Amino acid sequence: MTRFTVASFNVKNLIGPDQEYYKFEHYKPEEYAWKSDWMADQILTMDADIIAFQEIFEENALRHVIAEADVRGVAANEATVPDASKRYHKKAIFRKLAYTPYTDAALAFAPNANDGVPGQRRPGVAVLSRLGFDGPPEVIQVLSEPLNIPFRDLTGEDAGHYRLTRLSRPVLKVRIPVGDQIITLFNCHLKSKLGEYPRPNDAAFAPEADLTNYDPAGRAMGNLRAALRRMAEAWVLRHAILNELDRGNPVMVMGDFNDGEHAVSSEIISGEMPFKNYSWMRRHDSENANDRYSKEENIQITENVNRVRLHSAEKLFVRKSLRDMVYTAAFGGVFESIDQIYLSRHFDPEYDGRIGDMEYFSVLNDHLTDGSHPEAPYNKLASDHGQIMAHMKLHD
Repeated sequence: MTRFTVASFNVKNLIGPDQEYYKFEHYKPEEYAWKSDWMADQILTMDADIIAFQEIFEENALRHVIAEADVRGVAANEATVPDASKRYHKKAIFRKLAYTPYTDAALAFAPNANDGVPGQRRPGVAVLSRLGFDGPPEVIQVLSEPLNIPFRDLTGEDAGHYRLTRLSRPVLKVRIPVGDQIITLFNCHLKSKLGEYPRPNDAAFAPEADLTNYDPAGRAMGNLRAALRRMAEAWVLRHAILNELDRGNPVMVMGDFNDGEHAVSSEIISGEMPFKNYSWMRRHDSENANDRYSKEENIQITENVNRVRLHSAEKLFVRKSLRDMVYTAAFGGVFESIDQIYLSRHFDPEYDGRIGDMEYFSVLNDHLTDGSHPEAPYNKLASDHGQIMAHMKLHD
């Protein structure tokens, strides 16, 4: 039996000191030292075999943090792991105390194709794997062919289309050897809920950005644009997921979805829930009121839907425990999970053909303060996301 852990970590703008990433935003050397110190502690605490990172501006900064986590991990091992000569050294509790350095781990970094000059930087994503990679990592961001989403008015007329040529941030696809399996992992960071406000060519800023002349309708339209982009990006990711599932490959999808599990964008990624019984449903080609799908077709349709569904690791855990509250973001008094780990049915406990199970799900969210904690102004250098980790086991 092979055990391993996978984690998702939105680090919140990792870049070296004295570099302007967004307009007027940069880290002083002491601020960068605090941030990298905090990140190293989080990595040490997780001790995950595979970590999907979001909001990485520089690969070197991430490597620096990982190296610092290793220094602390090795020191912790010397202090806490019993000497091998002691008879109790093989007890499970002490094995769990040991940190495994990332010395020989593989790191894949996907820079953002939209990255710009200082003040107009855009972050990428990365995957760290102690188990290495099978083949070269793949980046999905600039589409080889634009995605055109056609619309039709309710009266039947053509209503134009929405066109997507690239994603706001890259999706990083890696294949990871685990035991006798190769698992395809997607790391994503979908478009945020921040509104999109087009700036007129002859203007210094978008009118909706001027809060002294607050435009509620214009800002609502900006939210609509952001949601449409996020859902289009979710479909691009879903299409890539289906290609892997059609090949029979186990799939894990994780990252910052910028939406909860039941949002439309998340459901695009995970796929449909099967209807309880399609034999109750009137056929798509019905000619009479009682034309319904047969029992055999019900079985076929249900399998077609279930085969390509993804399952929320958080939901599997909550269903199992019924005691833990999970959230990865806090803003405006709302605590919610917008960071997700989704698993193909290869890990669904209700699927007889599964290759493994999730044993536990953990979240590191004690640092989330919602801005109300006395340490909040200082704590802004920490991430504004909780870290999530799924503890997996593969069957022999």
